[in-house]
Amino acid sequence: MNKLVFGILAHVDAGKTTLSESILYLSGKIGKLGRVDNKDAYLDTYELERARGITIFSKQAIFEIGETQITLLDTPGHVDFSAEMERTLQVLDYAILVISGADGVQGHTKTLWRLLDMYQIPVFLFVNKMDQNGTDKDKLMKEMKKQLDDGCIEFEQVKTDGFYDQLAMRDEIMMEAYLETGHVENVRIKKAVKERKVFPCFFGSALKLEGVEQFMQGIVKYAMLPYYPDEFGAKIFKITRDEQGNRLTHMKLTGGKLKVKDVLRNSIWEEKVNQIRIYSGQKFEAVNEIEAGSLFAVTGLSQTRPGEGLGREEASNTPVLEPVLFYQIILPEGCDPRVMIPKLRQIEEEEPELHIVWDEQLQEIQAQIMGEVQIEILQSLIQSRFGVEVAFDAGRIVYKETIANVVEGVGHFEPLRHYAEVHLLLEPGEPGSGLQFGVDCSEDSLGRNWQRLILTHLEEKAHKGVLTGSAITDMKISLVSGRAHNKHTEGGDFREATYRAVRQGLMEAESILLEPYYAFQLELPVKMVGRAMTDIEKMHGTYEISQTNGEMAVLVGSAPVITMRNYQKEVVAYTKGLGRLFCSLKGYEPCHNGLEVIENIGYDSERDTGNPTASVFCAHGAGFLVDWDKVKDYMHVESYLQKKDDLSKETAQNQAPYKEEKWISLDEIDQIINNTFYANQGKKSVWKRRKTALESYYEPVTYVGRQKETQEEYLLVDGYNIIHAWPELKELVDDNMDGARMKLLDTLSNYQGIRKCRIIVVFDAYRVQGHLEEVIDYHNIHMVYTKEAQTADQYIEKFAHDNQKKYNITVATSDGLQQIIIRGAGCALLSARELKAEIEEANKRIYQEYQKIQRRDRNYLMDALSPEAKQQIEEQIKKENDK
Repeated sequence: MNKLVFGILAHVDAGKTTLSESILYLSGKIGKLGRVDNKDAYLDTYELERARGITIFSKQAIFEIGETQITLLDTPGHVDFSAEMERTLQVLDYAILVISGADGVQGHTKTLWRLLDMYQIPVFLFVNKMDQNGTDKDKLMKEMKKQLDDGCIEFEQVKTDGFYDQLAMRDEIMMEAYLETGHVENVRIKKAVKERKVFPCFFGSALKLEGVEQFMQGIVKYAMLPYYPDEFGAKIFKITRDEQGNRLTHMKLTGGKLKVKDVLRNSIWEEKVNQIRIYSGQKFEAVNEIEAGSLFAVTGLSQTRPGEGLGREEASNTPVLEPVLFYQIILPEGCDPRVMIPKLRQIEEEEPELHIVWDEQLQEIQAQIMGEVQIEILQSLIQSRFGVEVAFDAGRIVYKETIANVVEGVGHFEPLRHYAEVHLLLEPGEPGSGLQFGVDCSEDSLGRNWQRLILTHLEEKAHKGVLTGSAITDMKISLVSGRAHNKHTEGGDFREATYRAVRQGLMEAESILLEPYYAFQLELPVKMVGRAMTDIEKMHGTYEISQTNGEMAVLVGSAPVITMRNYQKEVVAYTKGLGRLFCSLKGYEPCHNGLEVIENIGYDSERDTGNPTASVFCAHGAGFLVDWDKVKDYMHVESYLQKKDDLSKETAQNQAPYKEEKWISLDEIDQIINNTFYANQGKKSVWKRRKTALESYYEPVTYVGRQKETQEEYLLVDGYNIIHAWPELKELVDDNMDGARMKLLDTLSNYQGIRKCRIIVVFDAYRVQGHLEEVIDYHNIHMVYTKEAQTADQYIEKFAHDNQKKYNITVATSDGLQQIIIRGAGCALLSARELKAEIEEANKRIYQEYQKIQRRDRNYLMDALSPEAKQQIEEQIKKENDK
């Protein structure tokens, strides 16, 4: 039978579990339609899931549509369980992304979309809750095309010209087929869906079973069956335990077959499969043999880990969505931590992101957690499984560190009868790139086996930064040189030298403390926008208004996790329940209060005995320590960077001199200052000053061969607001509004001739029924009358938001709320009084220049005559007067 694996994903409360129930019911898998509200959903098997009405653990159900057997993986929608969701992505053939028709594309939806793109998983979209009032299919389609992908195409009205026309725009082969035959074959559409060029969209209501049957037929019709080789391969995506405590390894078979009592192995372990289970909901079927394409669980394996690959499959990368908070697990009185830690390790096997650690210095158990909901789940899990009631402290942020410049780290380990030296190049990486390792080392200086060993040591450990002892990230570490001794070098020597090389390089580098940021979407009443903007600025966040409909506004932006952690409760309070805040993890950016955090943590990198910065050298038969800042004076291998610089100088001397004038920007000057004045000084590397994301190393330094072009200036004037604010115009309003309007236009027309900028005067026409937007040229300025239901404020805000990156925009208005919004969009602002003063000042300057011209000395004929000629003319005039 044909087999397909579908995962169903969604933002929380989009109706994902309800859609799963509807699919299972219509396929005949279940005889009664379960509901989240009634706590009887087929796939919500865990007691706490039913109590809270959310999916916490991914679970599977198997059903059939025609000749196709589909395994449906229901994944958590809540952001606290994102890692559980992400682990399932590696075993999916296709994904079903559920979007709420009432809410549209939300914050976590876009995070899921980025993940699906990263894992290159084809997607079918189901827009749910279309039975609710106010849902607009056309508007939702436009939103999905804009915020997700232009390949989102409605598949409910197929075989129409509009449908084929959209398909033709996504692929050249489909375009050729459409132009030749007038339609596109299903085979080609399937391939386009598989290649993520097309994303089929369906609409309906899962609760009322509307559109679900058509959606089910669509996923079978337009999904391609995957090919599986005969060679054995399996991908492990989850570890669980059943009610009897048996350890279950959940995996997908991606090649060959698997039988009970078969031996599975990797480079570390080798174990036998005792039982093969195919789960569907809570129940399972035990089988003796399984074929490729199936999802199943096996017993008998004790050392497997989520993300591990078996046979032909390689291990998966670390999940992108990782916890950003860590908490102390507080044990009840009398509970021995040494007894509890092995039990907690069992839970860590199922949730690897927890990172359960025992801090010897603080004498406490710590765990990394996504949020408050996950804490409640962990407490319940520990209570039900081990009978222990634990508590958690207030929690702290998981910080990280990176570097802003390229350095060479040197580590040397040479106690008596041991020898190893390692040179590593540390380079800043792209934000979110994590740690990358590479080799740029000749085998003449260091053998290949030693090189591989050094790479293993680099990857085996979470390296600490030197500012706070937090893990390092967003950098590339390359092995560039090293040396071994033919007689005295052992494997452990290179481990010590490698660790010390990393730390020595970090001590020399300009280190930057990073903190996690949320990307947020805040929906709230328009009258509350000012309060929200003030709050976000206090939280050191950035924002912009993405949309407004007169009553509700939507702010999007980002802010540090630590400042925004409990903001949801505040939003509910000050909006009286009307506001909603959606957050998803954006990633790590420079810390907004780095110096304060560094001082509070009080980490001393040179006293961290577990992560030494010094190196060990040998003299007169005894080893001695050399501090990090003196290591390069004692090292045995030539510096890689110095050698590179020398080669560059030689090359430059051999080439003909060439000079080119360069313009240097203020940003580049700041970069140079940061790399010199703010470089590490003394023995301790500290973060020297607060940087914004724009000022940080995240923006590459570029040189431009010519001067940067200035942006065109625009002045947007709120017409009626200015008329009612200027006394001389307000006097005319009662008698003749047209006269006031024309006087304002004439004034601005004269001002444009002086200022030489583009001026747009906007007048409200939103109460005029059926009125369309009207743009009229008045002399040298533009006059806009807004369309029905659109105010001048909305027109100006939209223009400012859409064009603020292209033009230098100034807005003239005295509307207080609009001023806040315009500042949020990044535009300059003039009040009515300031505009009047500027126009008067411009007119005054022009008049003064005119007066100067008038006063200039003129050339007269008399001035050019000699004194004798002047006297003769005067005598002649006198004679004429005497007559």
